[in-house]
Amino acid sequence: MTEEIKKSMTIAEVVTKWPETAGTFMEWGLHCFGCAVARYENIEQGAVAHGISADDLVKALNETISKEKE
Repeated sequence: MTEEIKKSMTIAEVVTKWPETAGTFMEWGLHCFGCAVARYENIEQGAVAHGISADDLVKALNETISKEKE
């Protein structure tokens, strides 16, 4: 089974597991992956705080990791 990023995952967890997602977070305006809050804040919370769609962000993150597998 292929692993998938979910909006309940913390930002730090995602960037640690898939470092290639750092660029995607930055493109979406979430530069907080290096911030202390990223260890506790999940993707959905970060998206809401930045006024963006968590579902669209998660889709973009999953596209990023699927490209790395090709």
